[in-house]
Amino acid sequence: MTPAFSKHKFVLTTLSLALTRLSCCAAQNPNVPPIAGCFGTKGRYEDVNPRLRDDVLAVDGSHLRPPPSGGCTPVHLTAIIRHGTRYPTVKNIRRMRRLYDLVMDEASNSEDWLGEIKSHWEMWYTDNMDGKLVEKGRDDHRHLAVRLAMLFPSLLCVENLRRHRIHFLTSSKERCLDSLEAFQQGLHKHWAVKGVSYQYDVNNELMRFFDHCRSFIEGVENNKTALIEVEKFKRGQEMERVQRKVAKKLNIPHKRITPDLVEAAFFLCSYEFSIRSLNSPWCHLFDEDDAKVLEYKSDLKQYWKRGHGHSINSKSSCSLFHDLFARLELAVQQSRLGQEIPEAATIQVGHAETLLPLLSLLGFYKDQTPPTSENYSKQHGRSFQTSKVVPYAANMLFVLYDCHPEPRLQFLLNESPVQFPGMEEDAPLYQDVRQRYRHLLEGCDFKKECEVKPRERHSHDRNSEL
Repeated sequence: MTPAFSKHKFVLTTLSLALTRLSCCAAQNPNVPPIAGCFGTKGRYEDVNPRLRDDVLAVDGSHLRPPPSGGCTPVHLTAIIRHGTRYPTVKNIRRMRRLYDLVMDEASNSEDWLGEIKSHWEMWYTDNMDGKLVEKGRDDHRHLAVRLAMLFPSLLCVENLRRHRIHFLTSSKERCLDSLEAFQQGLHKHWAVKGVSYQYDVNNELMRFFDHCRSFIEGVENNKTALIEVEKFKRGQEMERVQRKVAKKLNIPHKRITPDLVEAAFFLCSYEFSIRSLNSPWCHLFDEDDAKVLEYKSDLKQYWKRGHGHSINSKSSCSLFHDLFARLELAVQQSRLGQEIPEAATIQVGHAETLLPLLSLLGFYKDQTPPTSENYSKQHGRSFQTSKVVPYAANMLFVLYDCHPEPRLQFLLNESPVQFPGMEEDAPLYQDVRQRYRHLLEGCDFKKECEVKPRERHSHDRNSEL
């Protein structure tokens, strides 16, 4: 390696680490925790799109990038959206309560933030909240609906709503039903529509496909070895260091602060911010290095349970993949014949567990080196970073354009353009995209993939080939 190349590589590495460090820091706003960019799947949507912090209806039309010479017109939109901001699940509420009780009974120091917790903060999360949508989550979807209506006025318009050319589909979970209702509220208010009822279909086979895939359930979800990397990291030196720092800040014996309680404190910081927009005193327990460790622990879990870690994770989304491309293909065929496309837009609401497997199946965010319990220090520039990919209200947008001479397809994640893996155009020819995924279109049979395989084939199936 030449000295010049070595120096160049060092500069790039330093820059990459610097950018990663910045990505975990929010703007210098006293109301925003400095670690707000590290909350993983519990992060706010506007921290992925900072322009929304000042204006929740800010739209960047420049992100729509069909070739200007092709006379392109958007003819169909499929949006696959995660539900909005929610309360913690009952499991995490109980962990948070255990931490709160421990801090109230045993913590002691002279720091103002601890005094604020002990004197003013009350454990207000209750078991009956259990993952339900909060008002902020409804706003997430109301505002997203308006932004998408402004981005695609010919598709998301009141005429198409009245003519039932906008199809709404959701998971049966209450937080998804409420998110979809809020999305429709946003559209109705934007268009000043009155007297039109909310309509949608519930389809768990599409939006909760993971519940219907026996190979995934037995091979990953109920398989103790499938998430071994997460468990090893949880007991590793990086988490141990964070445990000791938290214990020292609280002046509580180190052994009393378990990894679960450290994570509970991190959740308290993230939920107080995402739900109430508060820079909570709980956030003082963590600096940026601590937050990165906890973010990585969360990403490890998502990678090995929902992402590229096991091939069945992505293949469990085959039904959603085929549903998407069947709709696109029908729209292309009808557009070529000069016929009106029955569905101008399809709005589908699900979960982070809906989006991540499909993103993985399509080949997005697959790093050359998979994250493990042992390579944390080498993963700071990883692309599989759930804080950026699947915050609350995360969305996958597939925009089909009628262009001359061939239709084109653009993909946006969280309203920002992302190129299909292996393709260099923002809006490539639709047929080129189909060719890119030909192996999945001709295969990826949900029933076959999700049949229970012999135990030795799924006991620890690492590294998806897709």
